[in-house]
Amino acid sequence: MQDFDKVWINARITIINKWNEIEVLENSFLGIKNKKISKIDKMKNFTKYKSKEILDVKNKLISTSLIDCHTHLVYSKSRSDEFEKRLKGYTYSQIAAQGGGITSSITSLRESSFDKIYKSSEKRLKALIKEGVTTIEIKTGYGLDTKSEIKMLEVMKKLEVNYPIHIEKTFLAAHAVPPEYKNDSESYINYICETMFDEVHKTGLINAVDAYCENLAFSCNQVEKVFKKAKSLGIRVKLHAEQFSSMGATTLACKYNALSVDHLEFIQEEDIKRMAKSNTIAVLLPGAYYFLRETKMPPIDLFRKYKVKIAIASDLNPGTSTLCSLQLMMNMSAVIFSLSVNEIFLAVTKYASQALGLQNSKGELKVGFDADFCIWDLEHTRDLVCSFRPTALNYSVYQGEKVNV
Repeated sequence: MQDFDKVWINARITIINKWNEIEVLENSFLGIKNKKISKIDKMKNFTKYKSKEILDVKNKLISTSLIDCHTHLVYSKSRSDEFEKRLKGYTYSQIAAQGGGITSSITSLRESSFDKIYKSSEKRLKALIKEGVTTIEIKTGYGLDTKSEIKMLEVMKKLEVNYPIHIEKTFLAAHAVPPEYKNDSESYINYICETMFDEVHKTGLINAVDAYCENLAFSCNQVEKVFKKAKSLGIRVKLHAEQFSSMGATTLACKYNALSVDHLEFIQEEDIKRMAKSNTIAVLLPGAYYFLRETKMPPIDLFRKYKVKIAIASDLNPGTSTLCSLQLMMNMSAVIFSLSVNEIFLAVTKYASQALGLQNSKGELKVGFDADFCIWDLEHTRDLVCSFRPTALNYSVYQGEKVNV
């Protein structure tokens, strides 16, 4: 009987030790069986084992693959015209008031065919895969009616079938108020909870539910209605919150044991304490911070003080973070947010997996975890952070198979 289906030998293997620190195991090998990691050990012990296939990486660096835990990757067209407006001094709120922002994306998504949306989204997904991403979260939220939200989910389903990547699909109907419910957000929330939710849930494609709790979106009371509906269906929740103001939204999220709260520039210290108690991940989105030229920093030191785990994601979307690179987010997190190399690596692996509820199968090189990893032309993972070089990836492995895109 073979010990391994495949084994990667002569490797420098990046693990997270018991102190949650990056550690590189020199001159080591990694064996897999049945698409799971089955052994990590020193080369001097390799003679004990047999394998169907042996791959010599010749001293290259192996790490667990990257996870982008917050994206809006499925959309029809960009909003580059809004980018030009912001360069002229327009604010996010002013653009939204003129029919731009999310409303523009709703119109284009509804009017576009499935194939057009798929082809547009496919390009962005391939770019992230080429950087070493093998797990990604994608949200709905540009359809905002039953038919269009399901269309988005079906695009995600086809992308997952056609590409070597795991996609967590998040239902974000409470993203904005669609034109047909203008000035009547309460009726739209009722439509989500009483009509749309059940139909979308029947597809079996929802992994989690999200909402946008902000002055220009939905109130805490409205979001709580969505969360109650989600919990009644046994679906996990997460939240966009405290991006432009402090509304107590994080307190609400923690009450419902949210997987994550995302953005968080305006979060208060008491809310951070609650996140620590509920073990909710703080997802920081440096791309949106950079793209919108924000000036108020997320309270990094308070997250550290209360030991709230931090994840980082691209927030890839057509209007406020059209930056299709998780590696770029890693560099931004160091330069803009002053996170350490260790914090950043955890933020796109171990803690990103926890932000998706996947911490028992993804985000680390551990025995029993999915065989998802990257072979890098790098000396150390710090090189992924300090320099932006998308070609640093030699190749990645998804469920034990080499990724080709």
